[in-house]
Amino acid sequence: MRNSRFKAMSLTDAAAARVQEIIAGSDRPIVGLRVGVKNGGCAGMSYTMEFAESAAPNDEIVEDKGVKLLIDPKALLFLLGSRMDFKLDKLSSSFVFDNPNQTSACGCGESVEITPVSPDALAADG
Repeated sequence: MRNSRFKAMSLTDAAAARVQEIIAGSDRPIVGLRVGVKNGGCAGMSYTMEFAESAAPNDEIVEDKGVKLLIDPKALLFLLGSRMDFKLDKLSSSFVFDNPNQTSACGCGESVEITPVSPDALAADG
């Protein structure tokens, strides 16, 4: 397990509160929220989230506002700089991502196109 020297992702207060509420109500031990991306959907990729009972050896671990985020190393370059929010409307509630690497989204909002951060760009910022 590695801890970031920078925050790969962050949470709004609303997202952190909702994740903590869900974890508190769980009937199993949860160590954090696993966040990633997968191929699929009309725009090419979609965000994934699941509660994790343990961290994987290569997870990037980010702690923000009392929540531990576990990021798969394959997803890290797609998620760098992202902020996760929780939106509550009259008819729905959902977690949403504000991702500076996202270049487009489909009309239904279920999938996105994301350009990963270049490792060279990271080295230049280093």
